[in-house]
Amino acid sequence: MHATSIDLPKATRENMVELLNARLADSVDLHLQMKQAHWNVKGPNFIGLHKLFDDIYEATEEYVDKIAERAVMLGGTVNGTARAAVANSKLPEFPKGIVTGVSHVEAVTKALAAYGSEIRDAIDKADKLKDADTADLFTEVSRGADKWLWFVEAHTQASS
Repeated sequence: MHATSIDLPKATRENMVELLNARLADSVDLHLQMKQAHWNVKGPNFIGLHKLFDDIYEATEEYVDKIAERAVMLGGTVNGTARAAVANSKLPEFPKGIVTGVSHVEAVTKALAAYGSEIRDAIDKADKLKDADTADLFTEVSRGADKWLWFVEAHTQASS
């Protein structure tokens, strides 16, 4: 841990950096999964889904950056490589070889739902360790992830 004047106890900061790095792995994974969906979706809803997945990709870039920066603020070192994400992400693997809009919507739904669950768990852990700022950051990310999940799930919630 690097020295900092942030007045959280060192043990709290160490636990938060570990938690932030864990959710960073999920965030990097989600970020790349959205680009995978963006590049490979096909079908009658192509343009709408292509744009939606790219919008989510851009939003997840902000999650990645904010989570990583919070870990560094607390005196930690970030493990933000693709290899670290592969080794540590709790998200389901994005299916290989899918092309239809429906298949991508299902895969993105699963990824966003799993991500939201992990982020909400992180909110609880940060609250228990009395790090309101990290809990607030995770709450902000949770709201965003839930919004994107709503946008994606809307594609399956009405018959055409």
